[in-house]
Amino acid sequence: QVQLVESGGGLVQAGGSLRLSCAASGRTFSPYAMGWFRQAPGKEREFVTAISRSGDVTNYADSVKGRFTISRDNAKNTVNLQMNSLKPEDTAVYYCAADVRTSYGSRWSRDYDFWGQGTQVTVSS
Repeated sequence: QVQLVESGGGLVQAGGSLRLSCAASGRTFSPYAMGWFRQAPGKEREFVTAISRSGDVTNYADSVKGRFTISRDNAKNTVNLQMNSLKPEDTAVYYCAADVRTSYGSRWSRDYDFWGQGTQVTVSS
């Protein structure tokens, strides 16, 4: 079992930046690829980005490519999401999750067994 806790959400103006962090406890999280998903009101949860177990492979949703950067520190059991050039459409609850089925970080939420409680990101226009 892995417990995940997100932090760093908040309110920011369009064009601004936020850095989300996800801290893992319980079992070591280095065996897991990690991902970030988000869910806006009235919408389904969607993939944002993922990083492989070792951190050498990343992938991003087209909507955030070039603006968001995922990273991980296995020694500290943390995964981070740097979000730049934020847009109002980035407003959502952001969740980190542990992928128990792939080594590279899946785009599919069904591959993730462990989820954090989420952190709210609100981008004003």
